Amino acid sequence: MLPVLLCHVTSGSANACEKTSFVFLRQELPVRFANIMKEIDFLPDKLLSTPSLKLLLSWYSQSLMELVEFMEEDPYNQNVLKNFTRLLITIRDRHNNVMPTMAQGVLEYKDAFGVDPVTNQNVQYFLDRFYMNRISTRMLMNQHTLIFNGSVNPALPKHIGSIDPSCNVIEVIQDAYETSKMLCEQYYLTSPDMHIAQVNAKQPGEPLNIVYVPSHLYHMLFELFKNAMRATVETHETSPTLPPIKVRVSLGSEDLTIKVTRPALAQLQSWVRSASVLLQISFSPGLDLLQTCSTPALDELQSWVRSASVLG
Repeated sequence: MLPVLLCHVTSGSANACEKTSFVFLRQELPVRFANIMKEIDFLPDKLLSTPSLKLLLSWYSQSLMELVEFMEEDPYNQNVLKNFTRLLITIRDRHNNVMPTMAQGVLEYKDAFGVDPVTNQNVQYFLDRFYMNRISTRMLMNQHTLIFNGSVNPALPKHIGSIDPSCNVIEVIQDAYETSKMLCEQYYLTSPDMHIAQVNAKQPGEPLNIVYVPSHLYHMLFELFKNAMRATVETHETSPTLPPIKVRVSLGSEDLTIKVTRPALAQLQSWVRSASVLLQISFSPGLDLLQTCSTPALDELQSWVRSASVLG
């Protein structure tokens, strides 16, 4: 499995060579599918015996076999290229329910057999790798189908597939906050405000724009804001007003850091002043496609790829 950088994806997409994309994906996708199927085989036998896991494995097996059929096809044949693009759309749609299906399988396993701490840790390790693999694999398929299937969104003409070469970070933060605020007000009838501070060390005075996938950034921030709002409301039930959620965005030469801070519980130790979550997006040349990292002690950022235990 090759590491794929955003710069590679955007530069290749700008040139829009369908043959090159086809030759790469017919080699890369089967490897990714085979790797994840191999990892699934290491799960506990009782988990693999659940109906949901059997269904999920059948999806991956069918998709792998269909992709392998293109290994010897002629990349200069336009019909082959069209059929391959249609197959990617079919595979993408087939795997739309992978997350809830995997989550259902884990629940079936827990209900039937229970889970000891060691098994739970091993399953959680697998789920993290499984969903990160799924994100990057769908990213590659989406890039190909969006560019070569003619399904470009007219409202987003500057996007290269699903990548925005000039993603406005503050706008994405605002969108994620507003959606979380709406849900919070529906459930709690109130919501905290948000204060944003931004620092652009790369280009002082300029907007915070990066090359990224807006939908990925939005989903991560949406989960962070939901957690922060719930914690703020539930720990200030007797207060006449809610303290704001503070967001600090810093753009450097190599990475972007978003810090979401909510007020801490009053009953915690006096030295605790805030509970913070860091989301760091790195642009270092050696990092894999869409690699994100979080502070080790904070699990909230990873919750958006854990539907089997939290999200799944």
